[in-house]
Amino acid sequence: MLPQEIIRKRRDGLELEREELEWFFRSYMENTVSEYQMSAFLMASYYAPLTMDETLAITDIFIRSGKRLDLSKVSGVKVDKHSTGGVGDKTSLLLVPIVAAAGVHVPMISGRGLGHTGGTLDKLESIPGFRVQLTPEEIQHTLGESGMVMAGQSDGIVPLDRRIYALRDVTSTVEILPLIAASIMSKKVAGGADALVLDIKTGRGAFMRERVQAEELALLLAGVGSHFDLPTVGLITDMDEPLGLAVGNWLEVVEVIDCLQGRETPDLMEVTYALAGLMIHLGRKAQSVSEGAAIARDVVRRGLAFEQFVKLVRGQGGDTSVVEETLRYRNPAAIVEVVAKHAGYIQAVDARRIGLLAGELGAGRRQVADSVDPTAGVVLAKKCGDRVEEEEVLCRLYSSTVLDLIPYRQTAAECFVIGYEEFPRAGKIFSYFDSDTIVPWGDTASQL
Repeated sequence: MLPQEIIRKRRDGLELEREELEWFFRSYMENTVSEYQMSAFLMASYYAPLTMDETLAITDIFIRSGKRLDLSKVSGVKVDKHSTGGVGDKTSLLLVPIVAAAGVHVPMISGRGLGHTGGTLDKLESIPGFRVQLTPEEIQHTLGESGMVMAGQSDGIVPLDRRIYALRDVTSTVEILPLIAASIMSKKVAGGADALVLDIKTGRGAFMRERVQAEELALLLAGVGSHFDLPTVGLITDMDEPLGLAVGNWLEVVEVIDCLQGRETPDLMEVTYALAGLMIHLGRKAQSVSEGAAIARDVVRRGLAFEQFVKLVRGQGGDTSVVEETLRYRNPAAIVEVVAKHAGYIQAVDARRIGLLAGELGAGRRQVADSVDPTAGVVLAKKCGDRVEEEEVLCRLYSSTVLDLIPYRQTAAECFVIGYEEFPRAGKIFSYFDSDTIVPWGDTASQL
């Protein structure tokens, strides 16, 4: 076979046979298909969408490129969660200790930041000493010991996706829905969970900016999960403005700690409790999703979830002292406040621009090999619907990479739209989905 012929067929929208896909991807792993040829394949797939059969084949090829975790020795139902990526989305860091405190085992294989969105692994690694690169044996042991584990892809688990994942980030081909599905579901199937809950983001700060696109991906993911016998359900949620207040790795960890200690950010916990309800229900610790959400609120209120978070950090080598007392953490080298030019009501906070700004301050990557500044980012003081006075703080910028933050003030201020009319706050959850349907969340929540 010739790589250029496979690229040509992909460019022209002709369906590739499984054998062609297997040869092309295997050759890429063996370095006989080059990075630039795979980049051409990815770009062709952006403009000529992959079919469902091609998506299932690529997912299976990804899975078979490495080992599958065997978690059968860990008793109980194992439930994983994945988000398609957003700005300020730190729900995974909340869900793992909350759901584990409710008695459900959570094996979570996570990724790093893509584009303008943050990555769970980068947030975890902002905690000194926290180990995310675990062997399959360590993952199984940690899950069995503490009921939870948060790790990255090991060399042996879906190694092909790890290479493609990094290449998509630097070639602006992140938004290909079938490859998003193959990437997510290959890791989740190989990760050994018994069920999966998804959070599909849509809006300015999401990769799926339009609701219809998010719904298409939701059904695609759930369909792939069904094909591989992994029950998959989820929510479609709003990502027009950042979720919560903090955007940036350690800054988001601090917000997680605040929420687990009872100082809750309303929109962040709205999404978290709904996802937790789904996970606890799938884990057979609640008769309904609404009961699962109530259990989640209870373990936070009683401090059990925070205890689990400390246990998670300790179990994976992290410094618990900075978790138990966040003021012990090193301060950013530079901090600057951004204020409102006039009074009014916040009509919008552009999540994408905030995410890009945080990246410029050091919280994200331009190249795969770049390091991140754990202290860098943006913390919002105002969100949609809030009243703001002239010269009142809109947000604060933090960095130890960029020492002169004054030039970024104007960019940050432009992320906020201030109007003169009151702006009603809206819920963050649009709909629920499984492999068969998508239904509005609203009243559905109490019926699940």
